[in-house]
Amino acid sequence: MATIEECRAALDQLSDSMSGARGDVRAAAALDRSVSCHITDLDVTFTGRLGGGRIHVYDTHPGPPREKAQIRLAMTGDDLVALVGGELHFARAWGSGRVRLEAGLRDLFHLRKLL
Repeated sequence: MATIEECRAALDQLSDSMSGARGDVRAAAALDRSVSCHITDLDVTFTGRLGGGRIHVYDTHPGPPREKAQIRLAMTGDDLVALVGGELHFARAWGSGRVRLEAGLRDLFHLRKLL
């Protein structure tokens, strides 16, 4: 089982990858939205903001998200690490229910370029 530190490192790695993106992916990463990522097996939530092509994690707290972010993710820590490491394909994980993504319809259209 992935630790909180490994999950945070995976989010940082994802942020670094997004900041170096080009074209449509860069445009999608340039959204300015609140973000939460609930790690279900650890019952911890990372909250922050997607902005300037990066994910900025501002807080980590126990339990589910306290407030409804504009972009909400939920998955196990192992799945987060595997997604960022390229070992798990997002669309398959989302389709099978291993990863939950909730956002407004317009944001989902933009985010599909990242996925």
